[in-house]
Amino acid sequence: MLDIDFVRAQFPAFDADALQGQAFFENAGGSYTCRPVIERLTRFYTERKVQPYAPYEASRLGGEEMDEARERLAQMMGVDTDEVSFGPSTTQNTYVLAQAFRQFMTPGEAIIVTNQDHEANTGPWRRLADEGIEVREWQVDAETGHLELAALEDLLDENVRLVCFPHCSNVVGEINPVTEITAAAHAAGAFVCVDGVSYAPHGIPNIDMLGPDIYLFSAYKTYGPHQGIMVMRRGLGMTLPNQGHYFNEGALYKRFTPAGPDHAQVAASAGMADYMELLATHHGLSGSVAEKAAGVHDLMRAHEVKLLQPLLDYLSAKNSARLLGPSTAANRAPTVAVELAGSGEAAAAALAEHGIMAGGGDFYAIRALKGMGVDPDKGVLRLSFTHYTHEDEVSKLITALDEVL
Repeated sequence: MLDIDFVRAQFPAFDADALQGQAFFENAGGSYTCRPVIERLTRFYTERKVQPYAPYEASRLGGEEMDEARERLAQMMGVDTDEVSFGPSTTQNTYVLAQAFRQFMTPGEAIIVTNQDHEANTGPWRRLADEGIEVREWQVDAETGHLELAALEDLLDENVRLVCFPHCSNVVGEINPVTEITAAAHAAGAFVCVDGVSYAPHGIPNIDMLGPDIYLFSAYKTYGPHQGIMVMRRGLGMTLPNQGHYFNEGALYKRFTPAGPDHAQVAASAGMADYMELLATHHGLSGSVAEKAAGVHDLMRAHEVKLLQPLLDYLSAKNSARLLGPSTAANRAPTVAVELAGSGEAAAAALAEHGIMAGGGDFYAIRALKGMGVDPDKGVLRLSFTHYTHEDEVSKLITALDEVL
């Protein structure tokens, strides 16, 4: 079982005076930062804040720390080091990818997107319609928010070059079967881009085992600095047109990062690997880096599932709240959106009076909310947590919901 006291000791936020008595339930908007990341970021800004990769000591060490971040994260995800790249955000990374596909595809060819997505992973692709690319929408079930695989297969044909979908939605929460979806798309000759922003905080996935060509997530939602992390498998990455400087065309991890890297934040991202290693060691996990990462993933998920089910049961029984997505914790992330009679923002404000930090609004998932018949202007109340959430905090949340709802 996950040692929750050890986990929380790795996050300075839980010791901060300003946050005492507050239960954090808006982790889907950004997680607390773990101590190893903070320490690495502080060290870089105080000891390494020079141009990296020069021969002098501070520069050499800075470059080595940047390389370490890519190497260790790649090992955790089961991919090659140069298949991992960093960008200012996942939104920016997706935009750059869309420009590459704009040059790669020809009018009449098609891409598939969903209406379950956060706008960051659907908007840039939809804009390709302006270039003559056909955009097909894989739509959610209006009642459940579920994406049916059979509905995707009906959209696939020889004209489809790319299928884009989320590992899980930031309002529906259901964990989509990435491996099965990827297999169906590949069988039809299409590439696959997965938005993992809402899933990765609940355990870094093994991308090689999942199988997509592109996987994107955000470090600042995964206990790290504000960076977008992208896995681009070599077969596709060296085929798409280069979006970086012409002299970097031969470097896979530079081909889709036209902006210069944030040296300090890239280096600090190695702290995410430090944290996973700490958890693995403390819980007696062994094996390769990828195997230990998988073990930590399972520890996180087991803890989250245990805490999530009582909350889902409570909300499912409430006539005044409509739970979006599955009511079973095993197949969803602990990102829980509920439609209420009033606005989601008003409910979040009321919860704040009870020491609950939650969010209300549309969360840039306007298409998903409309697809399920929710008024985006009214929005939803979103309650999201991670493995560092304590069971007592969930009890506190349910008690506060009783008062507010």
